[in-house]
Amino acid sequence: MKELWSLLKQGTKSSLWAATINIVVGIIKTIAYFITGNVAMFAEMMHSYADAANQLFVFTGSALSKKSPTERFPNGFGRLVNLVLLGAVLIVGILAYETIKEGIHHIFQPEGHEGWFWLNIGVLGVSFLLEGFVLTKAMKEITEHVADEEKKGLKLVTQSFKHAKEANPATKLVFLEDLVATLGALIAMIAIALSSYTPFHSATGYASVIIGLLLFIVVGRIFLDNAAGALGITVPEMENAIGNLAIKEAMVKDIKRLHVIKEGDQRHVELKIEVDPKVTIAEADDMRDRLEKNIMSQKGVTDVIIEFDEDDQVPSWSRTSEKENE
Repeated sequence: MKELWSLLKQGTKSSLWAATINIVVGIIKTIAYFITGNVAMFAEMMHSYADAANQLFVFTGSALSKKSPTERFPNGFGRLVNLVLLGAVLIVGILAYETIKEGIHHIFQPEGHEGWFWLNIGVLGVSFLLEGFVLTKAMKEITEHVADEEKKGLKLVTQSFKHAKEANPATKLVFLEDLVATLGALIAMIAIALSSYTPFHSATGYASVIIGLLLFIVVGRIFLDNAAGALGITVPEMENAIGNLAIKEAMVKDIKRLHVIKEGDQRHVELKIEVDPKVTIAEADDMRDRLEKNIMSQKGVTDVIIEFDEDDQVPSWSRTSEKENE
């Protein structure tokens, strides 16, 4: 129990914030939906509950993925967060389907909701602000590693979109889901206004379909990213950086093999270098300790395996990548 509590403290904070806020927002939207019967509110209600369930899965998975390797699982639990997210997207997919189905039904059988206009707008306005707060939290997590940048206002938004691919899976899911949630609340408010004050009473049905389709886009993106992560995906940018770091060592003549495997937000490095056969074991061991320390200082690297081989005089490492990074 003590170990579990210690692991939970390491879970993705933005996921916990998102889960808590979405449960509160979901309850508020449920009350509003039962009072008004507004289909756009139904779509938003389903979206909030989907987000809450997902984020609880994500928070738990991101925490348990930090568990230290065991005899049974010597490679650690880094990919656990990817497996959890693959399960979580199923929930979003089901609720997205229900949202679209309800929206299509309302398009063909539209109803006006003029009497509840301000209640709907008020609830969605509160939702917009709270979802925006969580989105901002996710943006700050994405950009926390970005140095020498003013990360406020519009700059925070542009930097978060620019570096979203580099974020860990849990933070990326929070970012994408709450981006859709914030846009969804805005779309729903516009649709309710059109439905209430124009003859376009089916506007809320179209809004529900749009929100459902946005959810399906999130499902597709998250599924593809985490399917790759569960299989073990390489990180070419980090491979270049670590390769150039290794080749600068005077004893290293060439790099025979280099893999940086991404597992959740952890990076595992496997490096095989060629050295002069005249190098003593003591010299090679000192160099390996020094190189391992430098590699471990790279963001997200949790373990390094370095092997030696005799220099075969045949270049394997492409030095063009070193020029590109400079």
